[in-house]
Amino acid sequence: GQLVESGGGSVQPGGSLRLSCVASGLTFSRYDMNWYRQVPGKEREHIASIGRGVIFYANSVKGRFTISRDNAKNAVFLQMDSLKTEDTAIYYCKATHEMFDRTDFYWGQGTQVTVST
Repeated sequence: GQLVESGGGSVQPGGSLRLSCVASGLTFSRYDMNWYRQVPGKEREHIASIGRGVIFYANSVKGRFTISRDNAKNAVFLQMDSLKTEDTAIYYCKATHEMFDRTDFYWGQGTQVTVST
């Protein structure tokens, strides 16, 4: 399987960006889809996920970010509003499928988001 993110870029504080992640080579509807972000020197942070009827947001993004998916397009999205300078990071998409004896997962390559004046 392969995941390809897009939509990153530079934006001023208070602005918005919409990230996309398109999957190929896997049965997309079976996978929980996740967004993570990482700042150099810090651990990767799990910020949102969607799957099996459950949506999760980290407190750091709750109320500002919205995750959604389109199974027909094999895509997951992250709408980011009211962006703050501390949202600057590389954003990664991850697909996970838990089975009884293992967990399959795939990572995207990441897309840079920079929030600055």
